[in-house]
Amino acid sequence: MSAAATAAAQPAEAAPKKKGKKLLFALIGVVVLGIAGAGAALFILKKNTAEDEGLDEEAAAHKPVDPKSAPTFLPLDNMVVNLADPGGNRYIQIGLTLQLQDAHTGDAVKAFMPSIRSRILVILSKRTAEDVLSAEGKSRLGNDIIAAVSEVMGYPAPKAEDEGKKKRGPASPVQAVLFSSFIVQ
Repeated sequence: MSAAATAAAQPAEAAPKKKGKKLLFALIGVVVLGIAGAGAALFILKKNTAEDEGLDEEAAAHKPVDPKSAPTFLPLDNMVVNLADPGGNRYIQIGLTLQLQDAHTGDAVKAFMPSIRSRILVILSKRTAEDVLSAEGKSRLGNDIIAAVSEVMGYPAPKAEDEGKKKRGPASPVQAVLFSSFIVQ
């Protein structure tokens, strides 16, 4: 071949190589963009799935309470009692609600209501205004009322030293004493 033919052949071969490199870079770009798009789609899908699972967990957490295992609340009539303060001119008006294990327990407590109210009135009349106004005093009062109701109904009264230990015998029918009104004058 002549020198002119060789020179003409080189540019002709160089042109297909440049075209092949451009095609290769374009193909690599398309693959990279495809992988990035797939990764973004996967991230979004995982995020939406996690949010949906979170909603399912919230819905499961807000299931209706089984009426058979729900506590029963027994409101007592308001009571007015003179307190044990010097001079005897201070009194308490108190509204109580007993939280009980179940409706059957509520019926049993109602049968003992005159004795229970009497015991609560005696407990209140031994307290001073200072005793009942503090948060600790209210807590002690609630515990004393639980013990009194338990005793009237024939259950062993829970003792302070028994807290944290396993209790022997049947548990108190009263789970909590809730104050619906509390006025000291």
